[in-house]
Amino acid sequence: MLNMKPSLVVSVLAVLGILSFILFWSATPGHALPEYANRTGEPCATCHVSPGGGGPRTLRGLIWASKGKPDKVPELAGVLAAPGATDGYDIYEIACSTCHGKHGEGLFGRELVNGGLSAGKIRAQILSGKVRSGMPAFDGKFTPAQLDALTTFVADMSSGAATPVPDSFPLDTGHLTCVPSVDNTTCGGN
Repeated sequence: MLNMKPSLVVSVLAVLGILSFILFWSATPGHALPEYANRTGEPCATCHVSPGGGGPRTLRGLIWASKGKPDKVPELAGVLAAPGATDGYDIYEIACSTCHGKHGEGLFGRELVNGGLSAGKIRAQILSGKVRSGMPAFDGKFTPAQLDALTTFVADMSSGAATPVPDSFPLDTGHLTCVPSVDNTTCGGN
């Protein structure tokens, strides 16, 4: 820069200043806002990869934001949650383990191992979801065969008849605590 003309140095510095300003002001962090969940009637996991909300958005969340964040989150007709998967454990790992844990131990969602849930109740909750606990509805997100395989696997896990494949490096089960906010919204789980 020592051999450059002063006007060129000023121009380069001005461009760098403008770029720095744009990068600084456009890099605002994303946060999940409870009012969006309340307004849309959908749990945070509908729009966010993290079931607790915030961070990267799912495909539905990206489309919702691109449409100006309307009161209804758009449906993705014909998009399956676990395309090509046929085994109940594989479907569970793809669609359920983020919330319920890889081994059914419960993370954001309910613990499923030895929970004593009937196949009928499991199927109904998969299809309808449970908004108060943060579980999105999966109606139309599985083929009939996938839904049968997933329901059977979770029912077997809930009765103790099936055990998810253990990890090579098991971790201790985390213990999450929840303090409801003033407006009585729930913190997830059942």
